This record gives sequence, structure tokens and C-alpha cells, in this order.
Amino acid sequence: MEMPSLEEYFIQTFFIDLLPLARQIAQDYEYGEEEMIEAVCKVYDKSMQYPPTHNRTAWFMTVFTEKLREARSDILAFKSRRKR
Repeated sequence: MEMPSLEEYFIQTFFIDLLPLARQIAQDYEYGEEEMIEAVCKVYDKSMQYPPTHNRTAWFMTVFTEKLREARSDILAFKSRRKR
């Protein structure tokens, strides 16, 4: 079974318009597609609890950058546990 693409995750989370910005942020900080997918899911979860009220793009930039770090951490922890 094939996994959804990065674009599909951004469509499903309603952030498709911000995909170019997300790609730029990930490139600037050297994050990969796997981390971007995990991060956009985390951003979506946060948007359900604390939706952006003023500047959606600035909110996304801040939260996505934060969630990229969390995503990398979560992925590394998961891979580490799987090796044991």
C-alpha cells in the first residue's frame, strides 16, 4: 500500500497554499520530507486547538518551524526504539 505524498498531506490538512513556504523553511533548516509530513500533521492538530486568528501565514511559519524540530525528535526516537 502506497503512502500519501507530501502534497496530499498538505491538502488533507488544509495547508496546501502554504506548501511552498513549508518547503523553503524545511530546505533552510535541512529537514526532509518525512519530517515535513510529521510536522504538518502536528501543525494541523495545533490549529484545531488554537486556530490562527490574525495572520495565518505568520502563524504557520512559527508553528511549522517548531513542529519540524519536534518531528525530527519523534522520528529519531521511534527509529531508535525500533532498532532495539
